[in-house]
Amino acid sequence: MNTSPKIESSAERPHRGTAGGQALIAVAILFALGILAFSRAEALGPGLALMGAGLVLLGVLVLAGFYSLQPNEAYVVTLFGSYAGTDRSTGLRWVLPWYGRKKISLRVRNVTSEMLKVNDKRGNPIEIAANIVWRVTDSAQALFDVDDYVAFMNIQMETALREVTRHYAYDHAEEGEPTLRADAEEVGERLRADLQSRTSVAGVTIDEAHLMHLAYAPEIAGSMLKRQQAEAVLAARRTIVAGAVGMVENALQQLSERQVVTLDDERKAAMVSNLLVVLCADREAQPVVNTGTLYG
Repeated sequence: MNTSPKIESSAERPHRGTAGGQALIAVAILFALGILAFSRAEALGPGLALMGAGLVLLGVLVLAGFYSLQPNEAYVVTLFGSYAGTDRSTGLRWVLPWYGRKKISLRVRNVTSEMLKVNDKRGNPIEIAANIVWRVTDSAQALFDVDDYVAFMNIQMETALREVTRHYAYDHAEEGEPTLRADAEEVGERLRADLQSRTSVAGVTIDEAHLMHLAYAPEIAGSMLKRQQAEAVLAARRTIVAGAVGMVENALQQLSERQVVTLDDERKAAMVSNLLVVLCADREAQPVVNTGTLYG
């Protein structure tokens, strides 16, 4: 039975911050009154100087509560360690000075993972890297549910990339099976979904995931290149032979339909053999003059 304590998930909630303009006016008034009290202290007594010092000190205390926010930024506000809310309002803002504040960026981040050396589904060592587009959508989860959300993201990127890679072959998979090289869009979507499930605890949204680098590891790259070249040659040969057979068939059909020459089976076989040699040969055909007959 699992008796480990369950970690309570945080959830972002808005904080009712105050527009900084009103507080700025209050600071100006406090400093003006403080200076005025100092200036009148000599005539009206030392008590006024003490009041002036208190007003200036209060103004300085109010100044400590100012902060500013740009678009797609937020301040997470805490009170003696307790989460008070998140302020996303842009411009000059103000809270009581004893509230803690921590800025967090909500902007889209574009990160390319380190190049990893992993094994694909068929056990071939490959080098792979991915580009991830992500952003923070829940500031409370990002700051309170993980220790360092940026480091957490980097580790989960590597973990998800390794996990997804092992489900696909680099290429030459079974019939109809997707591969890393030919189905990059499908692989990227699976990577995005897998990474989203891993990082949702950190209040992160994964917008896009794409493979940026894909290659065989250096120790097998030469062998795989030879295999690809051999398969390309075989594919080209199949195309050439299929085309040559069609041309021979068409030639025999036209000769028969136009009654240009009457050929028995043996002569047809000889003609087919000669035409296939001419059409499928790597070198140009060398004509041979036959001074005899087919039946010698």
